[in-house]
Order: sequence, then C-alpha cells, then structure tokens
Amino acid sequence: MPEPAAWKYQKITKPMFQSDSVNTVFFGRVITCVGDEVIEDGFVHVKDGKIAAVGPRAAAPAGIDTLDTNGKTLMPGMMNSHAHLSWDGIHELSQQSMFDSPEIRAYKAAGNMLKSLRAGITLVRDLGVHDANLFTKQAVAQGIFPGPRLLVSGESIIQTGGHTYWVCREASGADEMRRAVRDQVKRGADLIKIMACHDTLEFTDDELAAVIDEAHRNRLPITAHATYDTCIARVAEAGVDCIEHGGSMSDATIQLLLDRKLPIVTTFSALVIQANEEIARAFGIPEWKIEERKKAVADKSRFDGLVRASKAGVPIVFGTDAGSPAVEHDRIVPELGFMVEVGVCPDNLDALRAITARAAVLNGMGDKLGTLETGKLADMIVVDGKPDQDLNALEKVVMTFIDGKRMHG
Repeated sequence: MPEPAAWKYQKITKPMFQSDSVNTVFFGRVITCVGDEVIEDGFVHVKDGKIAAVGPRAAAPAGIDTLDTNGKTLMPGMMNSHAHLSWDGIHELSQQSMFDSPEIRAYKAAGNMLKSLRAGITLVRDLGVHDANLFTKQAVAQGIFPGPRLLVSGESIIQTGGHTYWVCREASGADEMRRAVRDQVKRGADLIKIMACHDTLEFTDDELAAVIDEAHRNRLPITAHATYDTCIARVAEAGVDCIEHGGSMSDATIQLLLDRKLPIVTTFSALVIQANEEIARAFGIPEWKIEERKKAVADKSRFDGLVRASKAGVPIVFGTDAGSPAVEHDRIVPELGFMVEVGVCPDNLDALRAITARAAVLNGMGDKLGTLETGKLADMIVVDGKPDQDLNALEKVVMTFIDGKRMHG
C-alpha cells in the first residue's frame, strides 16, 4: 500500500470524542439485509464492537443487559455512497465551491456528519469538495469530531476546464493526471474520482489510461462520473471500478458492466426533491429548473437503461449526491422511494440492501459491514417503524451505533 498520509504519524494522547461499545442484547424486529430475511420477534447481541449473535427472541443469551425496543426495527447502518459533506444541501454549488473558505467547509462537513448520524448513516463515501474531505477524514479518525465511517476521494480529477472545474483538480496530459492521482494518494485518499463527461466526453485516451493506471498502481479503486451510454462504455472499457449516476445504456454497454462486474451508484435525489414545487421553492430553486425536474421525473423512459441494467444483474447502490441544493444529508427516503418507483430496485427490501449490503460490497467492506450477521462490525440502527413495509419509517431513526458505540439516540 502507499505510504500513510502525514497526519497518521501523529501521536494522539487522547481523542476529544470517545465512547465505549455496549454489551447489550437488543430485542425488536430484525431486518438482517441477508436476502429478504426479517425476524419479526428477534434479537441482536452487540459485544466488543461486533455482532455476537442474531436470531429469534427465544434464542437470546441470558445474563446480559437487555434493551427491548418494543417492536422497533433493528437493521444495519445505512451508507450514502455518493455524498459531498462540505456542500450544505441548501445553496448553489459553484458559489459555495468558489467562495466558501476552508474553515466554512469544515463547519459544513461537521454539521452534515451529525445530520448523517441522526439519519442512520454510518458510512459516507465523500466524493469531494476541493480537498476538504481529506481533513474531514482526519478529524473523525483522530477523534476530533464524531462522524460516520468515511471513505474519501480527495479532489476529484478533471481535464483542465472540465465539468465542475471550480471544485476539482484540473490536469492536462498523462503526466499531470498521474501527478493529480499521486497527490490524492499522498494525502490519504481512499479512492480516486474522475469527471469523465458532461455534454461531451472528457480526457484524451492517453489521459484516461494514465489516471486509471495510476490509481490502480497505488491499489486504489477509481470511480467515474458517467451519465450516458458512450461515456459509460468508454470508462468501463478503460478499467474504472464504478459508475456514478449512470444513464442511458445500450445492451452492449450493460453486458460490458456485467462482464467487468461494475456497480452503478444512482443519484436520483436532486431530480426527485427539486421536482417537488413546495420544497424546491423553499430552497430558492428557479421556476425553470423546477419545471425541468418535473418533466424529468415524469418521463420514466429516461431511466430505462438503468432499469434494464438492474434487471440484468448490474449491482445498483444507493447514493444521493447529498450537498446538492435541497438534497440535505439527512434526506434518505426520496432516493430509496424513487429507486423502487422507477424499478431499479424491485421492492423495499431490495432498496434497503442497496443502502446496506450492496453498499458494503462496493466500499470494500462486504466481509465486515452491511448485514446483521454474527462476527460483523456492530454498525446498527433502530428505526421506529417497519421500513420493509413503508420506507418513510426511515425518517424516524431513534438510535445509531458504529462499532457498537452509540452515536445517536
């Protein structure tokens, strides 16, 4: 692996925020997110930061502290696999990106981590606002501020003048692409993100090959913003590890994703939430944008490629692009609900797996997180309701645990 980031060499005498893992048997409905398994009257035993046992209430161990949730739902912690913690979810993106100071980005990230924990998000894959997420990760890792688990990209990499150049790392030529990757690696990035298109394809073939090769040489996955067929096929063929957003796709492109075992992180939230007139106007979304969003949401044919990809077996993973206007970091239900409505997830339980089990696999932690199974890390939430029957129950997360430590509730 690459050399650790410089901050990892620092000695921390005592974290500013720390808590102990519980040793408790929780009783309630249990959605394990292993297939469609639901234990209507079950238990989860959390001990030493891990899931010690799961099963029906009658099989619960004796002689241990208990917490009866009175029929609430126990399920794995949720993961937002496409978010931007230093965008506030309120204001226009280019203005924040160009005029927010680094200190304000830090405060926004701190506030959004608290909102995430309260919403039951136990892992955030932060795909960048300049380099702010590198410092956010350090703050959580060193116990300076409480937050979810973080996987961060550092600065997203683009061609000079490319899509959202005002918030990314610009580079031109293969050598600059390699340097851009190395700079993120040096500072502790967990993955690399590129912006592979907007209205046109971005990067020359040499640049694309270089940025992907350099990420893989440093043993980091690389993900690509890719929103239409030509771009998706191009980056998949070139060797990226994940597609962000997705879009129209031919059968040949879908087969390519299947052959390469590439997941798609769909991000419908901006469309869905900004199409709600009352919400959009409250956030200052212009009328022309609201009408554009309403037409987009109403035209389900535009999502046909994603639906066909899902039905063919391409893994679909939850992400919201949190930080976009009106897409606050505690808004979970609009995305999940639309995933079911449009058909990329066949039902609520599959949508819950998109935000837990499949997200864990995407994020390289499928053996540790994503399901409530014996031996896995105790990232768990308690929900006042039955999200397998009504996703709106996820608006009522009453407890959040990471490594068995209570982070909310």
